[in-house]
Parts: sequence; structure tokens; C-alpha cells
Amino acid sequence: MNNPTRQTNRAITMGAKCAWLALLTGIAETSPACLSGRAGEKHQADKHKDKNKGEKHHGEKHHGTEYRWDLIHLTSQGTNTFLDAGGFDWAKASDGSQITLTGSGTWLTISGHETPQAVTGGGNWATLDESGTNSTGSGTYAVTGGVGFNVVPGNTPTAGTIDSIGSTDDSRSGLLILRVRYSDGEEGVLTVSCHGGGTAPETIFEGITATKGFVGYVDRGKPVGGVDANRTAFHVLAEGQVDDDDGDDDD
Repeated sequence: MNNPTRQTNRAITMGAKCAWLALLTGIAETSPACLSGRAGEKHQADKHKDKNKGEKHHGEKHHGTEYRWDLIHLTSQGTNTFLDAGGFDWAKASDGSQITLTGSGTWLTISGHETPQAVTGGGNWATLDESGTNSTGSGTYAVTGGVGFNVVPGNTPTAGTIDSIGSTDDSRSGLLILRVRYSDGEEGVLTVSCHGGGTAPETIFEGITATKGFVGYVDRGKPVGGVDANRTAFHVLAEGQVDDDDGDDDD
């Protein structure tokens, strides 16, 4: 008759012996024999990962459109209306405190991607308390990512102006949402919306809203005739075929 204890001991695997040894000695050490299998598996996994990483640089071609966004000046001289970069927009929080922004930037819209790619841009920010007279902070901000963009087909809102940013034929209406980081370390979301007239639906607003930390500046400043504030513009800069990976912000 076989010894049951001896039979059980023979059935213990190399991995189990290593585990028992570590428990008995109180030292978490593993023999080279135990590690050899794991090292081989890791080597194969790393090779597979490197192969996939290399393949990522050979993406398919897709249609891409490069856009520019601006917070603009809109001024009149005689019968002419001039559109220039470098304007400002503001929005208020629920208590009446206010944020004012300047800014511009660019991004890529690529077919097959839901979010704007290769985003750039930024500007200046300043905040006021609910009285509208006392400064509560100021600095710069930078765009860190894209959330979404929707364009209004067939609308050229700067038509009829003297547009110093781009061709009026390349102007667009739409809604752009960006992630931003402020110079004081807080993060937020900037929404830039351009109606601009033309055939754009009245559901599209003109101006900005923003968040900064936990504060939502969601009561936008509305454009008023004769007042150079709270206006925006989008322009197409270029269109063509782009590598699917060239504008990927996830890398």
C-alpha cells in the first residue's frame, strides 16, 4: 500500500514548493526556477506590445479639417464692419461673479474621431467678485484637450465683413468644447459658440461659457450692437487627407 503522505508530497508543484518555502522561512524570495517561466511570458508580452506600438504609426488615411477659433473684435467704421483677432468675452456665475477671457487656437477634425484632435491655444483670464469691481484673480490659460465640435453646414457667418483672420468663405458657425488649465493650477472647460448670423439656427448662441475649478460661469455675456465684446469666430484653415494617428491626443 502506498504512503498517502508521500504521494501528496510528490504532487506538490514547483510553484507550491516555492510558496511553502517563503511561508516557512518568513522571507518572500523566489528561486530562479520559479521566475524563469514568468520572465519568458513577460518577454513575449513585451514583444507583442512593442509590435502593436510600432503598428500605431501606420494609421489609415482619413479626411481632416484644420480649424481656428478666436474671441474677436467686431468694430464698425462708416459702412464697413471689421473682424479682427484679439477680442474678449465674459460669462457670469450664479452669484454674479465674472470671468473674462481672451484667446485663440487651432484643432483638427478627423473623420472617425468624435473629439477634436491636435488642439492648441489659450489666452488670458481675469475674474471679478459679484460686485463686478474687485479682482479675484488673473493669469493665463492653456488648452489641454478637445471634448467636441459640431459645425453648422453651409453657413459663412463673417460674410459682409472685412475679415482679417481668414476668408469669409472659410468662416463657420458651430459649437466647440475644450479642456483648459489655468495658470493658478485650476482646470476647467471652455465652450466657444459662434452664431454670427447668416442661416445658423437661433438655438446656437454667440459667446462663451466656462468652468474654473468648481465654479461654473454659465451665464454668458450677450453681444450688443455697438459694444466690442462677446463675439467669436471659427475659420477653416486647411482640408485634406491625414494619417489617422497624426492628430491623436491619446498618445
